[in-house]
Amino acid sequence: MTTIGVFALQGDVREHLHTLESLGVRALGIRRPSELDDCDALVLPGGESTTMAKLARTFELLEPLRERVRGGMPVLGTCAGMILLADRVLDGAEGQETIGGLDATVRRNAFGRQVDSFETDLDFAGLDDPVHAVFIRAPWVEEVGPGVEVLATAHDHPVAVRQGNILATSFHPEVNGEDRVHRLLLDMAPR
Repeated sequence: MTTIGVFALQGDVREHLHTLESLGVRALGIRRPSELDDCDALVLPGGESTTMAKLARTFELLEPLRERVRGGMPVLGTCAGMILLADRVLDGAEGQETIGGLDATVRRNAFGRQVDSFETDLDFAGLDDPVHAVFIRAPWVEEVGPGVEVLATAHDHPVAVRQGNILATSFHPEVNGEDRVHRLLLDMAPR
């Protein structure tokens, strides 16, 4: 059975685990490097990107995460997870670390503060019907490298992108029962 890990030190862990389990896969909260070894793919959830990176370093997960992403493990990053996957971050905290792997420049909190959160329907490349997207203090993509495909845009900026086995969204598909983005991750995972 396919096992999908969810980075579980901070963020929307429970919502992602629930979505993945509803799709019939084994979902596992990841807090230690040994748990990462059991995963076929990974979700980096929304949360607070600087805190997530610091906790990953503290729990000795940062380097193993970088190695797995560089090695081609399929990964989905949502909101803060998108920031963690970006090679370059604008408006980040001083010394902010990322896992990297996504040839993109991402701006933290690009849509504004918590009170500026919003929902909208997005046309999403490869999906027949629009995706209902929930944006909460969300980033957007400022610039993509040549190997990055833009899957959806909002406010004239990319908000969903894909590069090889890396899929990232500015929004939270896990909070409203939208499972098609998670299905895209499962399509990349080994069976």
